[in-house]
Amino acid sequence: MLETLLNQESDRPVPKEQALVLPFNAVGIADISLVGGKNASLGEMIQQLSPKGVKVPTGFATTAYAYRYFIAKAGLEPKLRKIFADLDVEDVNNLRLRGKKARYLMLETAFPLELQQAIAQSYQALCQEYGNDTDVAVRSSATAEDLPDASFAGQQETYLNVHGIKSLLESCHKCFASIFTDRAISYRQNRGFDHLNIALSVGVQKMVRSDLAASGVMFSIDTETGFKDAALITAAYGLGETVVQGAVNPDEYLVFKPTLKQGYRPIIKKSLGSKEIKMVYDLEGMKLTKNVSVPPSERSQYALNDQEILQLAQWACVIEEHYTQVHEIDSPMDIEWAKDGLTHELFIVQARPETVQSQKVKNVLSNYHLQEKSQVLLTGRSVGEMIGQGKARVIFDVPQIHQFQPGEVLVTNRTDPDWEPIMKRASAIVTDSGGRTCHAAIIAREMGIPALVGCGNATTVLTTGQEITVSCAEGETGKVYQGLLPYQVQQIPLENLPRTRTKIMMNVGNPEEAFGLTAIPNDGVGLARMEFIIANHIKIHPLALLHFDQLEDELARYKIAELTAQYENKALFFVDKLAQGIGTIAAAFYPKPVIVRLSDFKSNEYANLLGGKQFEPKEENPMLGWRGASRYYDQRYREGFALECQAMKRVRDEMGLTNMILMVPFCRTPEEGQRVLAEMAKHGLVREENGLQVYVMCELPSNVMLADEFSQVFDGFSIGSNDLTQLTLGLDRDSALVAHLFDERNAAVKRMIVKAIATVKQHGRKIGICGQAPSDYPEFARFLVEEGIDSISLNPDSVLKTLLEIAAAEAGNH
Repeated sequence: MLETLLNQESDRPVPKEQALVLPFNAVGIADISLVGGKNASLGEMIQQLSPKGVKVPTGFATTAYAYRYFIAKAGLEPKLRKIFADLDVEDVNNLRLRGKKARYLMLETAFPLELQQAIAQSYQALCQEYGNDTDVAVRSSATAEDLPDASFAGQQETYLNVHGIKSLLESCHKCFASIFTDRAISYRQNRGFDHLNIALSVGVQKMVRSDLAASGVMFSIDTETGFKDAALITAAYGLGETVVQGAVNPDEYLVFKPTLKQGYRPIIKKSLGSKEIKMVYDLEGMKLTKNVSVPPSERSQYALNDQEILQLAQWACVIEEHYTQVHEIDSPMDIEWAKDGLTHELFIVQARPETVQSQKVKNVLSNYHLQEKSQVLLTGRSVGEMIGQGKARVIFDVPQIHQFQPGEVLVTNRTDPDWEPIMKRASAIVTDSGGRTCHAAIIAREMGIPALVGCGNATTVLTTGQEITVSCAEGETGKVYQGLLPYQVQQIPLENLPRTRTKIMMNVGNPEEAFGLTAIPNDGVGLARMEFIIANHIKIHPLALLHFDQLEDELARYKIAELTAQYENKALFFVDKLAQGIGTIAAAFYPKPVIVRLSDFKSNEYANLLGGKQFEPKEENPMLGWRGASRYYDQRYREGFALECQAMKRVRDEMGLTNMILMVPFCRTPEEGQRVLAEMAKHGLVREENGLQVYVMCELPSNVMLADEFSQVFDGFSIGSNDLTQLTLGLDRDSALVAHLFDERNAAVKRMIVKAIATVKQHGRKIGICGQAPSDYPEFARFLVEEGIDSISLNPDSVLKTLLEIAAAEAGNH
């Protein structure tokens, strides 16, 4: 067949606008009207970015002219207009019938011979380069696709592992017909596009053998928060369709772009996905591809190594910078990548503008807050920082979608573009599988509804008709609650907010919330607590990791072995997780200062960590016992503290996040401060080296009374009003019996603070406050401003109201 078509070739040159087929290296971003966004982008990258090291597989595209030539030559337009004359996309059955008729009409109409010849010739050129019957991917690309304000992604079909001219022509024909899939018809109708004005181009691209390696999706922006300085990469084994469709829970990696560009290695997050299946070539069967199980040993490993993660992130930066120049506006990108299992090379196989976060209005901050909580039925990856609720509707496949009622919560295994006609009517979406870059996640963001993906067993736990609340407003882990819970939506205008002399900082403990908090006006982080990361992400006592083989608690041994399965060196698990957690917070607010308090667990809290009881003493009053600085240089704990130091050194030296300032808690004497600094220096954290500043918590009366001496040891102070109040008034703040006497506004406490601020400023050091008081009491914030404090660190939910109080205090309006 190939020879027959090739023998009829013509040598006549034709203008680009009338070519039936164009090679990728002959098109660029200006040719979207000729070859659609996807193919124009591939050509652009091959021409412009290959010299910068970005690898893109070559190929060719049928043109919009070819599509229109096919429609005109066969006289299809009047027939298609007749089919769509009474189209009603709100009626699922009407939509399904019209789509079926249109696709049948397209498939039953033969391609013109000239088009068949043009495709055959271009395929032959690929075969000459890569070998007979070379394997190609065949993808559709609509001519209005990938405009910054209209995402046609996933609207048409893709065919992988296509061999030979006969299969190629069949796949191209199916792509032409897929311009009339139900979801594409619905999408165009809802956005006011004329169905016959949109043309379709088909991209034919040399396959990357990722069936033998891995593939995935990456964004040059954080998809949830719109944080622009991070590249998000997802990865799973096999061909990329499983990640795009949401058939697997992929690995996730976050890389911080600004310090990556400076030559550092800032992988600020690595999250292992279950990766249970992979799509591979079907070499024996009749199909092009098939899904197979991934062996457990591979599932428990990351699909990419660190060097590959960094390489992809660098390409994301190069691609984003190029498209930002082309479009003359910030252009975050949505990119598909693949790794070839034969050559072990990485390739970019698609790139398009990101169309959700980049279109959001940035001058209003919307905060969702649950006012009550109930039984948690499920957890998953949260998408969309919102809350939705309604009756659950469990649907397993497309033929059932007509059962869906507006306002229900769609619960399913996974979605693909065929589900889109009902997704826009859902109050929320919950899926068993998928990661943050799967179809359900992308469409939910685009439609402005919350989604919980990768829950594992949503379709078995939830039942149709059950009333549920889906909360994606509590960080990266979203929850499904029993019942319809009350919630608030706070709309905060960010325009015209006053600027204050006093620096307004935030208390941040949870790395999962850090990117989202950067939208709140701030001057950095006044308190980043390690305890949240150790308790929630690590969960294991550091000494239990260092002395794993000597652990006496069998259950703890089992749980620790499970959590650290990827690590031969168990202690490295602690270093990795702590560095990534703190690195995320430092990156979120970079280059503003982020003050990280070294661990301040009490012995009873350390004992509650896995394996902790074996290494901790029983104290009568842990609040006043072995905590903070006194642990760090003590023979019984110093090797645990060494792991903290290694993690913090990695954040500064490997990730390049030198905006991180370290802070020593519960430091009783200046001499103890010197001992801690000496211990830190042993592990490469030398004060003043590479700009390292070390602060001290001002939370003991001794810190106030000896503030002049502490000023010789440390670079700055942060008042911990909770402990300072406790120790000034002689109160145990854990005791309910005296809780009513606890008040930071007590005159004795305020005099302590006045003395601390005056002494520290006299010695040329910085002093701020990170305790609870200014978040709770506006008058306390005013008092601090009047005393000349340098910075006030607040809980995120109280920043804006306190900012206004501080501005008024500085202006003298109180």
